[in-house]
Amino acid sequence: MRFFQGSQNDGISPPAQIRLLNNTFLRLVFSFSAVPFVGIPFAIWIHLLGDDLGPTITWIIIYLLCAVAIRIVHRRYQQEVKENDDEAVLRRWLPRINKVAFFHGLGISSLYLITPQTQNFDFFLLLNISIAAIVAANATHLTPVISTFTRFFFASWGVLTLGIILRLDDLMFIVLMLNLLYGFAIYRHALTSHAFFIQQALLEEQSSRLAEQFRQAKEEAEQALLDKNQFLTTASHDLRQPVHAMGFLIEAIIHRNQDDSLTPQLLDLQQSVRSVHLMFNSLLDLSKIESGNVMTAPTRVDIGTLLDSVITLFREEANSRALRLRTWRPKRRLFVMGDPLLVRQSLINLIQNALRYTQQGGVLVAIRPRGAECLVEVWDTGVGIADDEKSKIFSPYYRPELAWKIDSAGHGLGLAVVARCAKLMNVKYGMHSIEGKGSRFWMRFTQYTGDVKAVDPLPAGDNIATPVRYAPLHGSCLIVDDDPLVTSAWESLMSLWGINVRCAASAEDAFAIIDDGFTPFAVLCDQRLRSGESGFDILKALFERLPDMSGAMVSGEFNSPVLLEAEQEGYLVLRKPLEPAKLHALLTQWSAGSG
Repeated sequence: MRFFQGSQNDGISPPAQIRLLNNTFLRLVFSFSAVPFVGIPFAIWIHLLGDDLGPTITWIIIYLLCAVAIRIVHRRYQQEVKENDDEAVLRRWLPRINKVAFFHGLGISSLYLITPQTQNFDFFLLLNISIAAIVAANATHLTPVISTFTRFFFASWGVLTLGIILRLDDLMFIVLMLNLLYGFAIYRHALTSHAFFIQQALLEEQSSRLAEQFRQAKEEAEQALLDKNQFLTTASHDLRQPVHAMGFLIEAIIHRNQDDSLTPQLLDLQQSVRSVHLMFNSLLDLSKIESGNVMTAPTRVDIGTLLDSVITLFREEANSRALRLRTWRPKRRLFVMGDPLLVRQSLINLIQNALRYTQQGGVLVAIRPRGAECLVEVWDTGVGIADDEKSKIFSPYYRPELAWKIDSAGHGLGLAVVARCAKLMNVKYGMHSIEGKGSRFWMRFTQYTGDVKAVDPLPAGDNIATPVRYAPLHGSCLIVDDDPLVTSAWESLMSLWGINVRCAASAEDAFAIIDDGFTPFAVLCDQRLRSGESGFDILKALFERLPDMSGAMVSGEFNSPVLLEAEQEGYLVLRKPLEPAKLHALLTQWSAGSG
């Protein structure tokens, strides 16, 4: 019969089957140890009735010996579970445990047959009830493996039924009927109990799978984030190269320009290039924010000047879509406490979000002092946000239904970044929106209360009326860089200042130029060269050759171990793209030192 087949695994894995088998075997060991003590009261009763104790005492002793033996076997089983794979343990031990359960069932009920009390109905009725209670208890304990319980049940209940037929007379049919009904109830309960154990095992396995999937997904997400950040770091050099070149070339064009009508456009172009530089920095900073590795540095921020530089990024987009992009701020310079990069990133995302979902009208960015605080607001006449979506608007990857209809290309990260930046700076933020009419997003900063009498000059690149004029320089400079566009930009700008420039793409080219009698007062060396050479090694070799020369590393990489080593050793490291004003000031200092 199928009842006596092997394990019913019910779709669970071998490890789960082993756990169920462990539970069943352990309860079987306990049952063997407890049953002899059930026989002792009946042995005392037989003694009081003056009948032969020999069979009962023998039964008790045999069971005690079996209890010791089964414990030894259980230890051997536990050892094999540790040493062998689950499937091998199941194949070897399940048949053995089933046999032990079968003989255990025969042994329990055999007490009903060997007792000498043939005329005492109360004795046999109590013995029958006791055996039935033991079987009923095992209907819960042995059912994790249903084949084990089935063997135990049919062996014990079969012998018990036979004993009722043989030992009882007049009341045999009544007791037999009750015994069969009780047996049916016990086995039905056993099946229910088994189903519970299987369900629990399946839930444990599902939970383990989900936990493992979560762990893997978490590791994959973390690795993807690391890969992305590594890509950004690695690509930073290549991305900054053309921006670096454009900055120098635009500076040279501005100073060679003879048409005053082109000056405003050239200055806007210059500012746009600088904004791209800042966007690269923001992108790297955003990656740090996402990875949780960003360290905020609250300081004084000229919020008005910062806003002007950000507005430049979006002015052309607004004009092309016939949208008004306006700002309002106090005439006096206003300073707030915050991290400059995070404040800038927040403004960029707020303005970009407002323009993206505004189809007509415009966007107003306002800076309003409010006592000890400063309120930065971005108003728009866009689609607005429904009431049931407002609570989710700052959540990552969430986009309102109307947003999908207007622009399906977004990712729902802009406002989430704003929220993250605000929390990192401990700045309050929020929004107010009316569906179909527009939205207002705001951030509330603390005003800077320190000394503001002597303020920093406006950063180079802000909207100024005339280009910067640089004092002429003299001398020679060596550039080590293998990008023709970049070297051409170096030559165009520095020759404009009066510097004689020679460019080298490798260490061999650099030393060949030196050997020809070229004696620079400064050398600027890129770190990453296509030849595979280290720019830092070339710079140190040139310093050994020309100890009176000044110089620095120039690179678009930000987390390069080589550049960190150079800075730790006291070498100057400049980051691309270089501001012409800073470069000119540095060359002026070096030129004066060499003279």
